[in-house]
Amino acid sequence: MATAAILNSGCAVNRATATADPSLKWDGVKSVHVVKAPEEDGSIQKLIVEKFRSKGFTVTMDPEADPGADARVTYKDRWMWDITMYLLELTVVVRDPKSDFPLATGNSLHTSLTRKSPQEMVDEVVNNILTAKK
Repeated sequence: MATAAILNSGCAVNRATATADPSLKWDGVKSVHVVKAPEEDGSIQKLIVEKFRSKGFTVTMDPEADPGADARVTYKDRWMWDITMYLLELTVVVRDPKSDFPLATGNSLHTSLTRKSPQEMVDEVVNNILTAKK
């Protein structure tokens, strides 16, 4: 009985947060450039690009040259093994393209028992970022 309680208590963690700088004005952001994370195969980058496009943004991505977008988007993905590989944590940062200042940050963490697909994680993070400050 105690073993079951220990097993059930340690693996079910999830968190979804987003913050935005008070200076961020989404109505002034029409285009974003998504920078591929180092050592990522590009699959998460493509999901982020498609999510921002579905929200009405004009989106470019590496290796295309940054065409002077209104914002630059960076991300960090963290994967874990539990019978299969799954996306444990995703952090997305919307940055000022000139100063690199983080204007908005979103994070999603889902451990094995609450895991989501990469698409669901991207959707959760980007939706939370876009609604962090209206």
